Amino acid sequence: MPQSLSWTRTGAVLAGLAVVCGAFAAHGLNTHFADIYAGQTRVVAGVTVPLAEKYLEDFKTGAEYQMYHSLALLAVGLVSTMRPSRSLNWAGWSFLGGIVLFSGSLYALTLLNIPKLGMITPIGGVLFLAGWGFLAHATCPKCAPTTDPAI
Repeated sequence: MPQSLSWTRTGAVLAGLAVVCGAFAAHGLNTHFADIYAGQTRVVAGVTVPLAEKYLEDFKTGAEYQMYHSLALLAVGLVSTMRPSRSLNWAGWSFLGGIVLFSGSLYALTLLNIPKLGMITPIGGVLFLAGWGFLAHATCPKCAPTTDPAI
C-alpha cells in the first residue's frame, strides 16, 4: 500500500505543478518571451515562425504532457492498491522520468534558450511510451501476477 500512496502523491503534486506551469505560460510567459526573443525566428515544418511563439507553444506542450502523465501516475497509484506488480512500479518510474526529461527539457529549453536541450526531449517521450506499455501489461490478467512480493 505505501508504494501506491507514493505514486498517487507524486501524481497529485506533479499535476498541481502542471497547473502552475500552464498558468505561468498563459499569464506571463508571452510578454517575457516576446521581450527576450524579439525578432528571432525558427523554421518549423518549412514555415518561419517567431521564436517567442514557438517557445510559448513548446512550454505549453511541456505543461500539457506533464498533466497527462501526472494523471497516469494517479492511475498507477490507484491500480496498485488493487493489483500491485513490478510492471506498475516500472510504469510509475517511466512516467516520472518522462515528465522530468520531456517536460523538464522543454521548460529549460524555452526559458534558457538552449536548443541542445531539445535532444533530451525524445528520451522523455520514449519513457512515456514505455510507461503506457508497462501500465497496460500490469492490468492484463494473463500478463502480470496479481501480487509480487519483490516489489
